This record gives sequence, structure tokens and C-alpha cells, in this order.
Amino acid sequence: MSTKQSITFKDTGYFSKIICDYLEEKESLQKFYNHFPNISGFEKQIEIRLLKNKLLDRKILVQTLLKKYKKIPTSTKSKNNIESLLKENTFTITTGHQLNLFTGPLYFLYKIISTINLTIQLKKEFPENNFVPVYWMATEDHDFEEIQYFNFQGKKIKWKREAAGAVGRLSTEGLEAVLNDLSKKLGTGTNGIVIKSLFKRSYLEHNNLADATRFLANELFGAYGLVIMDADNKDLKKRFIPFIKEELLQQTSHKEVSDTIGKLGQDYKIQVNPREINLFYLDDNLRERIIFEEDTYKVNNTNLTFTKESLMKEVEESPEKFSPNVLLRPLYQEVILPNLCYIGGGGELAYWFELKKYFDAVDVPFPILLLRNSAVLCTPKQVKKMKRLNISKEDIFAKQNELINRKIKDISDISINFTEQRSQLEKMFFDLKILSNETDTSFLGAVNAQEKKQINGINKLEKRLLKAQKRKMKEVVDRIIALQDQIFPNQSLQERNTNFSDFYLNYGESLIPILFKTLQPLELKFDLIEI
Repeated sequence: MSTKQSITFKDTGYFSKIICDYLEEKESLQKFYNHFPNISGFEKQIEIRLLKNKLLDRKILVQTLLKKYKKIPTSTKSKNNIESLLKENTFTITTGHQLNLFTGPLYFLYKIISTINLTIQLKKEFPENNFVPVYWMATEDHDFEEIQYFNFQGKKIKWKREAAGAVGRLSTEGLEAVLNDLSKKLGTGTNGIVIKSLFKRSYLEHNNLADATRFLANELFGAYGLVIMDADNKDLKKRFIPFIKEELLQQTSHKEVSDTIGKLGQDYKIQVNPREINLFYLDDNLRERIIFEEDTYKVNNTNLTFTKESLMKEVEESPEKFSPNVLLRPLYQEVILPNLCYIGGGGELAYWFELKKYFDAVDVPFPILLLRNSAVLCTPKQVKKMKRLNISKEDIFAKQNELINRKIKDISDISINFTEQRSQLEKMFFDLKILSNETDTSFLGAVNAQEKKQINGINKLEKRLLKAQKRKMKEVVDRIIALQDQIFPNQSLQERNTNFSDFYLNYGESLIPILFKTLQPLELKFDLIEI
């Protein structure tokens, strides 16, 4: 059993202005996306996608997926979903994520559950169509330092090795040491044994990180019909050849995105700035930017150079060697998938907003953007403590010092609010300013200086009294700190820190079904789940 409370993303204080404005459908942002993530928006998006079906090669897509799935046990639901992609009335809902070791933070689960739950909801709304949940593995990413660890019981468990090139191609060498480290912390309980087995079968029985991550995601979500996508593939990239050439010869993305961020940047912080060429050259142990200098194409930090003609030949013969960066990857995704919606975190959606004009320029449908589900998981014991301390669901998200100050003021048997005294001072000095205007205006400067001094004095006295009360109520302060530190590790969102294994250790196989039941993607709220 589980229960949930919800608050707006804005009220958490953890989400950017651009995301809060998007969720409120502010007019200032509407020109940077097509349709809002609601049922009406999806109805319109389906119509747009049907008109653009000629862009797709469904046969190659399905063949590529089936070939990859030969390596892992495939559920009937996933197999049916893959085969349904041959049909014109089948659409995908996609989320993407790095190949974080052992899934990384909790929000890996939330992204995929949001995606699967949305396909279920859309099937109910549009039963004549099929909807397939896709997890796009970021196999071509090269940021190994971001993915080489996960947190368990407040400690970092790290894969120590050197790495270069696309992370999906990395060998799983050295992960036995990580398993040994994790095993010492898991103990001998049933759920701990399951976690160890899952890690072992995922990482020690597969040769590279892409295969290991596919196996892991399939073990967790295959029964729900998830389809796992590795787009580091020659046949898929053949479909992207026209856009690769356009990028190399015309630099369309740089022009269109630069124009967009000039407008978007007037109201919002820009997430990603475009390069002149937003492609990498990809090979074994190599993923480096392609740059154009002195009429020559060069691969950064290497001796590789190309003329225009030789590079075009390379694109035709070896499209798999051209890897889109963060701004071009969304286009690649939408070219090879019959996609309706991308589900991502706040940072991801912020750079998607930069892309609509570029998508329009290259005549590819721009998908609906949906903020993934977010949640804080609380134990019944923690919920009881919140009630005893009179901490509301909004309170618990406050900065710790602000939360403590608020609660001490609430429960103190003396008033620690000097607002009335400040008002009296302000009235007194207002009268003195009138008097100075009626007599000697040079007196006004002295009045203003004295007012500032007196108000500062009142503020200092209020802070000293609050500090004294916090010392007097140290036990309450300590309980508040301990509770919030449990729910918000490192004073940040739990979902950005804690690995699912922390909760699986206690809740076992019931954990994921509970999340499926409580996380509803179109509610657009942040959930506090008592689990």
C-alpha cells in the first residue's frame, strides 16, 4: 500500500523559471513548442505524425531492434510492441538517459515509468492506435565521469577505470570490484541477494556497457513492454545521412538555434549553446568534435582531416562514424522513430525549447515535451515525524535554515516576530520626515540615517532572539535537521542522489509496482509518496 500527496513543481523551489512557465502555459514560451502535453495536444500530434510517416523506415527500425533483442530474454509485451512498429498507426513515446552505473539516481526509474504509464493512458484515449514506450540509451555519450558511480546508503560506489570514446562501447572490465564493494554493504537478506544477482547478471555477464544497460533495463521493465533503443547503428544512421550532410555543409542547426536563443534568452537562462557543427566523429575509443577551418574539415584533437568531397564520401560509406551532439540527437531520434512525445527532466526540456525553429527548417515534426514524474519517497515513520513536527508537504521542501526558523517561530512561547516594532519605527520616522520638510530639509539626511540604524538594530535583535530560541529548543532543531536530511540527501532532491537499490533493499519486488500505481505523467505535479 502507498499514499501520495502532490504539490506544484513551482512550489518545490527546485525547478527553473522556464519549466514553471511551461507548466503554467505562459504565453512568452508558447512559440518555442508545438502542443502542450494534454489529451487535446496528443490528438493534434497524432495527426501531424500521420502526415509525416513517409520520413520513416519502419522495416529497418524493427529489424535493428529485433537483432539487438536476440541477446536478451524478451517479454511478449516488448516483442509485440517492437513488431507493432511496422504499422502506420503505431507511435512511440520516448525518454532518454545516460548509461549510469546500475541506473544511477532514482529518476532513471521515474523517466521510464512516466513513459510506460503515458502509453497506457494514450491507448485508453485513442484505442485505434498503438503506443510503444521507448528508452533511448545514450550509448554515444562520452561523459564517463558523470556515469561511473551511484550512491548507496549515502556512499559513492565508483567504477575506477580510464575511458575514452562512446560509453556504450566500453568494456565492463573492472566491474567485479564494484560488485564486491556493493556486496559488503548489502548484507545477506533476500532483497540484498536479488540486487547482487541483478548487478552480476547485468555487468559481469555482458561485454560492454550498452549490452549491460539494455539487460538491466529489460530486467526491470521488460514485463511492462519497454522497448530499449541503441541508435549507435549503421542502418539507422543511413536514414540520417541527409541531415548529416545538411549539418556539415549548411550548418543549419547553428543558424536556427542561434536565432532562437537570441529570443529565448531575453526571458530565460540558455541551457546549451550551439556549435557551428554539432556533430562528433566516432570510432573505437574516439568521439571528437568535427570542426571546419581554412576550407578543411578536421577532427578535433586528432590528425584526421577531410576535404568536402572526401567527407561526403565518408558520410555515404560510414554514416555510423558521425555522432550527433546534445542539440542534434533530438533530431536523429525524431527522424528514425514515429515519435509523439519526449519525456525528460527540467534541464533536458530547457534545451529542447531551443530546437523548434530548427525542426521546422528541416521539416521534421517537433514532438510534445513532457516533464517526467518527480517524487520523494517517504517511510510511514518519516510521515509521522512530519506530522508531529507540524511540517507540511510544502514546508519539507524549504531550505533547511528557513524551515528551522519558520518552525521555531511557530512553536516558540514568545513572539520572535518584530514586524509590529518595525512598523512603529517606520511610522515614527515618517512623521519626522514630514517635520523635516516643514522646517529644515537638511535635517532629512540625518533622519534617514537614523531610521536605517534603528531598523538594522531591530533586525539584529530579532535574529539574536531567534538564535537564542533555537539553542533553547535544540532537540526540536535536531529532529527537523535529521528528518530533512533523510528525505533530502545532501540538501537536494532525493531522486537526483539516491539509487533505487536503497529502497529495493527494504521493499523488494513491490517497489516498482508501487511507483507505477502512483506516478501519473499528465498530472504535472510533484509527488510525495508514503511507501
